[in-house]
Parts: sequence; structure tokens; C-alpha cells
Amino acid sequence: MDEVESILNLATERIEAAKSLEELEKIRVSFLGKNGAITSSMKKIPALDPKDKALFGKRLNEAKLKIESLLSDKIAELKVSETNKKMIENSLDLTIPGPMRTIGKVHPITRTIDECVRIFSKMGFDVVEGPEMESVYYNFEALNTPQWHPARDLQDTFYISDELLLRTQTSPVQIRTMERRKPPLRIISPGRVYRNDYDATHLPSFFQIEGLAIDKEISIADLKGTLESAIKALLGEDKVIRFRPHYFPFTEPSVEVDVSFSGKKEWLEILGAGMVHPNVLRNVGLDPDEWQGFAFGMGMERIAMLKYGINDIREFPRNSLNFLGLF
Repeated sequence: MDEVESILNLATERIEAAKSLEELEKIRVSFLGKNGAITSSMKKIPALDPKDKALFGKRLNEAKLKIESLLSDKIAELKVSETNKKMIENSLDLTIPGPMRTIGKVHPITRTIDECVRIFSKMGFDVVEGPEMESVYYNFEALNTPQWHPARDLQDTFYISDELLLRTQTSPVQIRTMERRKPPLRIISPGRVYRNDYDATHLPSFFQIEGLAIDKEISIADLKGTLESAIKALLGEDKVIRFRPHYFPFTEPSVEVDVSFSGKKEWLEILGAGMVHPNVLRNVGLDPDEWQGFAFGMGMERIAMLKYGINDIREFPRNSLNFLGLF
């Protein structure tokens, strides 16, 4: 066995036995490096007999190419092997349950609105909607609210122009509905309203549900019975409800309705209501001697405060995940 064949056989044996890329790199250097076996053999060519130089040099080049090819193949093989090993070590057990993800929940105000709509729908009330940007006529004048009424002041109402504003109540939907539909009718209108007020029980933007019933021979007893049934269905039969005389320009007589905090000698006003004022009926072309009705406006945030035991109404629009996670 001559020198070239011996180098090639040794290189082949060591390459086939290699177990890692690091080991292969050492083999490459030992045979093809600057001081490797092939390089050392090439340095002997000048001393050879002239007739042997060409053949020896050719065989060394062929051996070098063969070793490079063997190295390349082995590198590819080891890379595949290492990849497979990592895949096995890091493989996923698809039978193991995945990590639990936080699931979004319905906001407590949305939940309260939906529950109110279900309760009043069972009582025969239709759901209607109206615009949040409203005209002064529908928000005030058609509802018998005089120019001097404090609700029309700039410090209480968000005006867009002299004739347009962000509605301060859902009551304009009453007028719009009575203009389009003939009585008898029963409607509720959930929606967002705006008032320039902000403290623990007031928000500048909040939700109301407007209610209206128009028929012949409706009395305040019908209003009282409707509201008591709805409030107890919402908040529980044990809730104490208080009706207080009040003034609203669009109802006469008018009341405010308070509900007691559970276990406390305190009251929270949740709605205003009353018998539809004769002038409001006249404004939509109805004869108050023939038709009567009652109306109410319920604050959804106030009801949610009672329902979920929240002391500060400002928690609802903050949308803290810690707070919302309680529901």
C-alpha cells in the first residue's frame, strides 16, 4: 500500500467514524490543513524523480477531492442527525392540554342592558333606537323643556352648534317614535347619552333605557306596577323601592325611583319617570283627552352599581382588567 492510498484509507475510516461536526473539522485540518497529510505529501513532489512527479501529484489531487467529498457528505449526514435529535428532544406531546388563554367577558354594563331588554321585551315593549347627535328640538322643545330650564345650559349640555347637541337623554326617541307610529304602543330605547357631570355617581357619558307606553286609560298605577316588576326582576325581590315626587318638564305627575343598598340605610336614584305631559302628546299630534301614557328613563350604570355592589360609577368606563375580571 503506497502513501497516497494509505492517507485516503485512513481519512475514509476516520470520517466514517466521526460522531460530530467538531470531530469532522479536526479530521479536515489533519488531512487538508496547512500542515495536514495531503499538504505534507505535496511538499515531497519536488524531490521525486521527474517521471513520477505528474502521477504522484495527480493521485494526491484525486485523494484530496475524494476526502473533500467524503467530508461534505458526512457533514450533511450529521446535520440531519442533529436536527432529528433536537426534534425528538423538543418534540411536543399533542395530548397535553395547551396553556389556558384568558377569554374575554361581556362588560357588566352591556350585560345589564341586555338583561333589561329581555325583561321589558317579555312585558311587550318593542326595542327602538335613535341618534346620539340630536337636534335641540327633539332633545328639548318637543319634550316641553322651556328655554329657561337649567338642563339647556352650556354647563350641563354638550352643544355641537346652536341647533345640534349630544343628546342628554334617550327621551327624544319618544318623539321620533310617536311621529312615525300610531298608538297604542310600548317601546324601550337603550342608548348612550351625554351630560357634563362627573363624580362617584355621575358620568359625562353613560347608558339609559328609555321606556314609553301610550294607550287609552293608562294611569300612574300602571307605571308603578311596571317599574316595580322590572326592578325586582333585575335586582331581586328583596330590594326596597321608593317613589319620590319630582319635577320633569315632559311628565306630569313625575317621580324619581330610589333603591336601597343591600344592608345599608342608603338610597340610590336609578330612574326618573312619570305620566307623559299633555303638551308632549300635543307636539306629536295626539289628543291628551283620548290618549295617555307613561315614560321612564333608567340609568344602566346605576342599576349595575346596585346589581354588582359597586360604590363608584367611574369604575365602569375605566375598563381595568382586574375590575372586569370580577364579573
